[in-house]
Amino acid sequence: MKLPLLSGKEVIRALSKIGYYVRDQKGSHVHLRHSYRKSLTIPDHREIAKGTLRAIIEDADLTVAEFMDLL
Repeated sequence: MKLPLLSGKEVIRALSKIGYYVRDQKGSHVHLRHSYRKSLTIPDHREIAKGTLRAIIEDADLTVAEFMDLL
């Protein structure tokens, strides 16, 4: 499945729908936490590279289709 170009804020908004929340931010990197899923670091950029986005989706233990449903 093809991934759209997304900003860091859009990715954070989508992940918040499954229980992720912002713990803190250092520079342009936002640290997300979840009660039982792996912690994530999201670059707060206007466009996140496709490979980076795929890695974030994989680290969140989601499929691309599940992530697309959150958008």
